[in-house]
Amino acid sequence: MPKGFRIGDEVAITATVRRRVTEDRVSVSIPSYGFPHSIIDKKSKVKRGQPIELVGDITHIDAEWVTVNLGVPVTVNMDTLRLMATYVPPKRKTPLMDKPT
Repeated sequence: MPKGFRIGDEVAITATVRRRVTEDRVSVSIPSYGFPHSIIDKKSKVKRGQPIELVGDITHIDAEWVTVNLGVPVTVNMDTLRLMATYVPPKRKTPLMDKPT
């Protein structure tokens, strides 16, 4: 596992805007992902060719390929990802076993 990615880490993918499909939906091109992808973008008015950052959690790692949940699972090359936050499991406040009585 190069770059130290783990399942649950929050990562960012820099995609390029292809075109505006509707008033609130944008078609983007994700590097190393061979399919068109569209996202909802109501707030900003991005233009064709501008980079846009997509953030999601890692759900599966397979050699150099990583599946990221961007609302739908997207499998991309590990080189296209940028680590935003590592996954920290929740801390247990109570012990698993009851105290002996």
